[in-house]
Order: sequence, then structure tokens, then C-alpha cells
Amino acid sequence: MSSSTQPFSFDPTAPQFVAHEGGKMEVQATKPLRDATDLSLLYTPGVADVCLAVADNDELSKRYTLRKNTVAVISDGTAVLGLGDIGPLGAMPVMEGKAVLFKHFGGVDAIPITLESGSTDELVETIVRMAPSFGGINLEDISAPRCFDIERRLKERLSIPIFHDDQHGTAIVALAGMINACRVTGRDLADLKVVVSGAGAAGVAVTQLLQRAGLRDVIVCDSRGIIGQSRADLVPHKAALARTTNPRGISGTLGDALNGADCFLGLSGGSVPEEQVATMAPGCFIFAMANPTPEIHPDIAHKYAAIVATGRSDYPNQINNVLAFPGIFRGALDAGGVQITEQMKLAAAQAIADLVTDPSPERIVPGPFEPGIAEAVAAAVVAHANRG
Repeated sequence: MSSSTQPFSFDPTAPQFVAHEGGKMEVQATKPLRDATDLSLLYTPGVADVCLAVADNDELSKRYTLRKNTVAVISDGTAVLGLGDIGPLGAMPVMEGKAVLFKHFGGVDAIPITLESGSTDELVETIVRMAPSFGGINLEDISAPRCFDIERRLKERLSIPIFHDDQHGTAIVALAGMINACRVTGRDLADLKVVVSGAGAAGVAVTQLLQRAGLRDVIVCDSRGIIGQSRADLVPHKAALARTTNPRGISGTLGDALNGADCFLGLSGGSVPEEQVATMAPGCFIFAMANPTPEIHPDIAHKYAAIVATGRSDYPNQINNVLAFPGIFRGALDAGGVQITEQMKLAAAQAIADLVTDPSPERIVPGPFEPGIAEAVAAAVVAHANRG
């Protein structure tokens, strides 16, 4: 069942439905099947020798099967875009779309898989059991806080790349934007006072990656206000945030946190009143990334901020995960199917930022169709894999 309250109207003639008619993917063979000779090589009896060789040496599966270049895009449909818990069938169009983006931008073959939701144990065990078919796992649209535990446990049990894009793709691109926002304004990330609105998957990951990049003063807010150690209502992942954020010990509402803040990062939806935005520091950054409705409308944000970014494609500075995940997996697969490390994420963010050679307030990240993005991210990932 859907938890979405958005209005919905089904019109099969509308362009968005026509574009999805019959699905967005198909299976194609990479080897010709023209005659009995081809059949004997691609299937029995020729395939038997290949099977025995792979059974004797697991690494050969990367050479003689599709594993080397294939990622599973897996969701249980519990946190799809801004639609909420719409189930595995409802999630399938998004997973197909993700697979198309993998192929188009990174040359990575991706298979969409949606699972009936269950316990964390059940989901982890299911994914582990299907993992031998794939060179990597991209987790998608799984609700918090389960997504944190699922990713952690899969990384403990599997040696292939595991990546929850809602968390880390968002964090990488947001950091890239922050790097160039600092370049444009002559500021240092370590000196900023940053407010993150949202303590779900993306909010946690963005906060943690910014901290690894050198940010010292960050306050995270959830629907009840500022997260701090004085609060007794925090679930485990928020309690962990409380221990590493809010160094000035501020309490109260999002409005209290914004007073004098240098940067707002919106990862929660909702709406921030203009009178609260007006209390931010002069020359601030506003990254209002909720989509389709930013937490702070760009027209309002531009009245107070030096740099404005959103999650939308119809405004400048779109913080779009597609800048990150195709190259992340391209690099991890090219490096031999290695796990994705924190240093790789930092390097990916820097690579994306460096693609903008002359950043400006209207251009702190590249557009998704600019050439060379996935290649640059992949190269940064491979470089760090080789260092290990």
C-alpha cells in the first residue's frame, strides 16, 4: 500500500506513461547465435568446460560471465522517491530507470530487482543468496533506519561493492557542490556553521561525509527540532549523530539552528519560513534538495544566499545522484569488484567538483549530460583502490 498523499491521475496517453510503456529495458545477447556450431559453444556441450573452470576458480566468473560488469539494483519499495512505501511493484519503474542510467552514463549493466519487504534479517539473507550472480549491489529506496543496518551487514558478508545510493550518492554530490561553493566565496568548509534538515538516510550520510571532509560545526534537525545529547527521544542512529554533531550544544527548533548559520542542507521536505531563512548569516549557502518542492523556494533563497542549489533539473546547481553512482560502480568494478570505501567517496566528490574548472554561483556542479563525469569519478575510485 502507498503512504503517499500526492494527487494521482492515470492517463495512459500522457507522455510519462508512454515513455514507460512495456518497460524501459530488454535483454540482448552479446555473442551471435547463428547455427549449430554457435549453439554448441554458447550452450551444451561447450559451456560445460567453462562451468568446470569457474567452479575450480571463482575469479574466472568475472572473465567468463556477466558478473564483471553487472550490478543488481535492489529495493523493497519502502521509501521510493517522495512517494513513500509503495511496495515492490510500485518501485519497479524507478529501479528500471536506475538501471538505464547505469548503462547510459557508466556503461554498467544493471538488473532491477524488487523484493517483498520483510525483516532486516530476511532482506539481508535474500540479497546474500542472490549475490553470486552480480559484481555489485546498489541498494535503493529502502526506509531508514533499516537501510543503515542492511548496508552494514551486507558489507560484512560480501566482498563485492555495496552502495546505498540514497545515502552516499546524495552525500558525494552535495559535498562536491559544497567544495565549489567554498571556492566561489573564498571560504573554508572547516569554518562553516552548517545546518542539516533531515536525519534519514540522506541526512545522516551527508553529515558524515562532510565531517570526514573537514566540517566541524554541523547541527542536524529532525521533525522535533535540533538533535542533541539532551534529547531522550532519539533512536539509535540519531543518538549516534548527537554524539558527533552540535558542538555548541544548541537546543530548540530548526529556526533556532538557522540563526547565524552559514549553510542549510535540506534533505527532509517540508517548508522553511522566510523569516527563519532571513536570520542566516550574510552570504550563506542554501541547498534545498527536496524534490519536487524544495524546502526553501529558490526565489526566496536567492534573496539571502550567495549560492543556491536544489534537487530539481529546472534550476541551476542540481544536486543529482547521477553525477556519482555510475562512476562509483564503474571504478569499483574496473578495480576488480572492490568494496567502496570512505576515501573513494571523498575522492569522487573532489573529482566531480574539479570538473567545474571555473565555478560560479550558478554553476557549482556539472550538468548530468556533460561528458567525462563517470570517467573522472571512476578514475578517482580506481586510484584509491590501487592505493589499498
